[in-house]
Amino acid sequence: MKLYGSPLSGHTHRVRLFLSLLNVPYEFVQLDMRAGENRTPEHLARSPFGEIPVLEDGDVTLPDSTAILVYLASKYDDSGRWLPREPLAAATVQRWLSNASGKIAYGPCVARLVVAFGMPFDHERAKSIAVRLFDAMELELAGRRYALGDQPSIADVAAFSYIEHAPEGGVSLKPYPNIRAWLANVRALPGFVPMVATACGLAPETY
Repeated sequence: MKLYGSPLSGHTHRVRLFLSLLNVPYEFVQLDMRAGENRTPEHLARSPFGEIPVLEDGDVTLPDSTAILVYLASKYDDSGRWLPREPLAAATVQRWLSNASGKIAYGPCVARLVVAFGMPFDHERAKSIAVRLFDAMELELAGRRYALGDQPSIADVAAFSYIEHAPEGGVSLKPYPNIRAWLANVRALPGFVPMVATACGLAPETY
């Protein structure tokens, strides 16, 4: 199994984190995004939009981080814990996956891209989306260890990376004790691996 991506990418980290939580061995192939390695004909054959990460598992080639999480949970988790089938739990996971591709991507992810990588996006709009998202998450996580309650799922994996690194985009986590407790619970999972941090954004003591 091979995973193509970048260590500074939260999308890539989602998959690396889940592979580690599942204890599934893989080869990591690092792509230099600044050098355009995600735009080479070879990579575009794997991912037509030049996106990362991309997973190769035998004859399967799969881009899109949330799709990869669903694939890995379906194939490598016999317990059904990470991708539950009970209707409400399955729907809740899907809602968090949608947020990962929507509000998280356009909020804390974009804010970090502006501050850490100088991308020409609307920083204030991204921070506003992040704050509205975090306000809602803070209420939803009250009394919960994870998105579904007492058991982790791919909902937590999909949301974790960019939320933990939101301060790098100038969005403080200090006002959100429930979110910070949830992040700590994910970090405590056996097999957890951290995402590479940048030196940008808020100082650690303001988290």
